[in-house]
Amino acid sequence: MNVSGDLLIYNTLTRRKERFTPIEPGRVRMYVCGMTVYDYCHLGHARVMVAFDVITRYLRWRGFDVDYVRNITDIDDKILRRAEENGEAIGALTERMIAAMHEDEARLKVRRPDHEPRATRHVGDIIAMIETLIRKGYAYAADNGDVYYRVRKFERYGKLNNRDPDEMRAGARIEVGEYKEDPLDFVLWKAAKPGEASWPSPWGEGRPGWHIECSAMSKCCLGETFDIHGGGPDLTFPHHENEIAQSEAANDKPFVNTWMHAGAVRVNHEKMSKSLGNFFTIREVLEHHDPEVVRYLLVASHYRSPINYAPESLSEARRSLERFYNALDGVEAAEGDVDGRFAERFTVAMDDDFNTPEALSVLFELVRELNRTKQEVPEQAPALAFELKRLGDVLGLLDQHPAYFLRGGEAVLPLAETDIEAKIAARAEAKRAKDFATADAIRDELAELGILLKDSREGTRWVYEPPVDAGE
Repeated sequence: MNVSGDLLIYNTLTRRKERFTPIEPGRVRMYVCGMTVYDYCHLGHARVMVAFDVITRYLRWRGFDVDYVRNITDIDDKILRRAEENGEAIGALTERMIAAMHEDEARLKVRRPDHEPRATRHVGDIIAMIETLIRKGYAYAADNGDVYYRVRKFERYGKLNNRDPDEMRAGARIEVGEYKEDPLDFVLWKAAKPGEASWPSPWGEGRPGWHIECSAMSKCCLGETFDIHGGGPDLTFPHHENEIAQSEAANDKPFVNTWMHAGAVRVNHEKMSKSLGNFFTIREVLEHHDPEVVRYLLVASHYRSPINYAPESLSEARRSLERFYNALDGVEAAEGDVDGRFAERFTVAMDDDFNTPEALSVLFELVRELNRTKQEVPEQAPALAFELKRLGDVLGLLDQHPAYFLRGGEAVLPLAETDIEAKIAARAEAKRAKDFATADAIRDELAELGILLKDSREGTRWVYEPPVDAGE
């Protein structure tokens, strides 16, 4: 699809919808704050993952070349504490959690970002940016080896959150063991404690502060100024406010043109919290619910709106998907001539700040049209089914075989999912060993069973399409 018309995006910085005009025509550079990998990803992470996956899919569908970066924080106080609690090396912990994150993403049909920079691989870039800030007077090295940012020197501090530094200072204080000039100042470099993971620096052994990591990594991947910066609702302050202060002071340029923030996830209308006992990891949820049902729940609300996770909301999500798959059931989707009004209205909805609820309402109208057509002019149904799946794919939905979804999954699969994944892994190993005959044989074996492999830069996924003579 060609890039045309006005795409409106709500900018957290200006608190209004704005016409989106990328810095470089036709290309979008987007950075999203990713996970601190000390534990399994939870539902709040899933919200951000899916929201920006949909945004990326749609931008690409609109014809933009998207360079999507989502970082990994792999050094942090929480990581150090968890590794110590586990009696586990830091690298072993973070690698295990990164692998688990990628598994969760794949099950939710979240496509991998183009780049996943890790903080530990950009320490040199982080040190260079801190040195620039010190040279310009925006940062200072304390006697204990910490380095702090001078908040009051950056005149525009607080602009993202519309907060006055003087008001913020009233409730701020200097903790014991800190060497700040001002309570508002925040750490850029932390001096290492005995036995901690550390890197050499001009200020002694230590490690980066959290905020400076994203300023350095986004600059390395996307440049000094880029189009979109996204993240969860809890990151606007202080994390994103501090990123602006660091980056604009260091580079003397605007940092980001459009700021986007996903809404929070609530459980039974309460804030998700371990202390309330309503905290769920993605894998805990997927033990009991079809991943597409969970994804639908996350897509059905506007990305900026809060989502309520509750049994009734999941049941409603499943019923909605059943309406889609019942309409697709028994129809062999095939490209053909269809009325363009559905795609046009879908585009209008998504152009309005990625309005997925309105886009889904267009798809439900398409379902009604498909059901009518199946009865009255069945020869036109395959083209409508193809259009429904094509538009659904923009939202990351409707890629299962209808019988597979409607009958609960494994009941109609010729192989258990674990066996399918094992064969995919064996095929990948054969390809790495350049044993292409074995790799092709595995692919053909699965294809005969109706399990089709789809290779992409994100890896290999599979879809089940029963052979035509297998019956329903």
